[in-house]
Amino acid sequence: MTDETPDKPETPEVVGGPASPAGGLPGLGDLGGLLASAQEAVSAQAEIVNREVEGSAGGGVVTVRMTGNGEVVGVTIAPEVVDPDEVEMLQDLVLAALHDATAKVTELQRQALGAFGNFDLSSLGRMLGGLGGLGGPGTSGR
Repeated sequence: MTDETPDKPETPEVVGGPASPAGGLPGLGDLGGLLASAQEAVSAQAEIVNREVEGSAGGGVVTVRMTGNGEVVGVTIAPEVVDPDEVEMLQDLVLAALHDATAKVTELQRQALGAFGNFDLSSLGRMLGGLGGLGGPGTSGR
């Protein structure tokens, strides 16, 4: 018989543990930093609700004012374009102005969210079980 010790399995090194420079949880990387960034994005989103954008069509003869969360708060139509024989054209101008305002709100939201501007926060809310009202329609959003 020999005095050899049986091979012990190596203990894997824990990366990102409590004593790591990143301060993350074992196996989760910097989840705290991600959640902090998501909270900043949600705060920025809340701030733009009070801002307004204006979309226009027909060289400005139809304008639509919209809040940062997409609520239409005003429509202005220049009197010279109100012609009973051209109702369809006026309807098209109003629709075009709404589209223009919606595009501006979308850009405003992307700017406010910074790095999260192309990230769908409603999907994050669904992944987290609707926490913080991020889940959108159909989630608990408590």
